[in-house]
Amino acid sequence: MGRTLDQVIASLPVERQERIEARFNDLKDEVEGLRALRLVAGKAQADVATALKIKQPSVSKIEKQADMYLSTLRNYVEAIGGTLDLVITLPSQPPLRLQYIRDMGVGAPAAESSKQTAPVANKSRRVAGTRSPRRQVSAQD
Repeated sequence: MGRTLDQVIASLPVERQERIEARFNDLKDEVEGLRALRLVAGKAQADVATALKIKQPSVSKIEKQADMYLSTLRNYVEAIGGTLDLVITLPSQPPLRLQYIRDMGVGAPAAESSKQTAPVANKSRRVAGTRSPRRQVSAQD
């Protein structure tokens, strides 16, 4: 017969049990945070669902998530009438306000290079009618 989660946790050292309990409480606060935020804004889950163009059970799921995309959180906050302000604090630097992850330059070089090469490959394919990018370029020259 399998053991329950409570039995597994009870078999751990007390220090580990305390860390698990602390993490559980942190996650519980985060999960309850979105619901509390919605209630403070005076919105029902149905209101948020309508604003997000999703169904009410999906709003409940979002509120129960311990981790989510920044865009999901931003959309949720905007649906209850707020704005999300993400501030990054680094040692010996003034606080930085981040609007989107792309502000940090993540993935920018790849996106730029694909924008430069994709039109050439597409145009070449129409002209040469082949699949090999090298042949397409040489056929065009």
